[in-house]
Amino acid sequence: MSKEDMVKEAVEEAKAKAAEAETAGTDQEGKTETAGDAAENVTAQTEPEDMPEAEETSSDGEDAGENESDADDTSDGQDSKTEKKKFFGKKNKKDKKDEKIDELTDRLTRQMAEFDNFRKRTEKEKSQMYEIGAKDIIEKILPIVDNFERGLASMPEEEKATPFAEGMEKIYKQLMTTLEGIGVKPIEAVGQEFNPDFHNAVMHVEDEELGENIIAEEFQKGYMYRDSVVRHSMVKVAN
Repeated sequence: MSKEDMVKEAVEEAKAKAAEAETAGTDQEGKTETAGDAAENVTAQTEPEDMPEAEETSSDGEDAGENESDADDTSDGQDSKTEKKKFFGKKNKKDKKDEKIDELTDRLTRQMAEFDNFRKRTEKEKSQMYEIGAKDIIEKILPIVDNFERGLASMPEEEKATPFAEGMEKIYKQLMTTLEGIGVKPIEAVGQEFNPDFHNAVMHVEDEELGENIIAEEFQKGYMYRDSVVRHSMVKVAN
């Protein structure tokens, strides 16, 4: 076979293959178009029916979301109310420690009040005991004062200038100053109106110069210690 024949044969084979290829491409395009058309038909058929469902689904989803949000809000509100109730409940109801503190505080206040009353009562009793003891001592000293006064009163005038008489006078004045310093003072009697709280009438006398119920003479001097009588004055009262 010559070269020319070989070239022609190759060209024809190439043309034949090209034709087969074109035929195969045409068939493939038809199949592709048919598949595309089928897809479009399926889409066209399903879209009108499926879209509302999608919309309904979306709307249902929105409603569900709203319901869930409402439920969440309701639950939050209930939780807040519960928390408020718990908070106020704890505030109104005292803790056991606070109750114990209040109980101990009240007990301490009562004990302090009782102690204050006891202290005042003790001080009053002590003062009364001291006053009773002082009155008892003063009552025992008063007869000594009476003897000093009687001795000085019975001393003659010429002996009052002697050193012994002057010494006795000084001791008497010192004793009276000491008694006055502790609250002892004599009760006024002569010329005063008779008072049974301070005077003890042992004699009555008719005297027109003196008024009725006036003390004419004092037999024994009376004394007071602070505001209480240690010894009443023994007096003679005019009618």
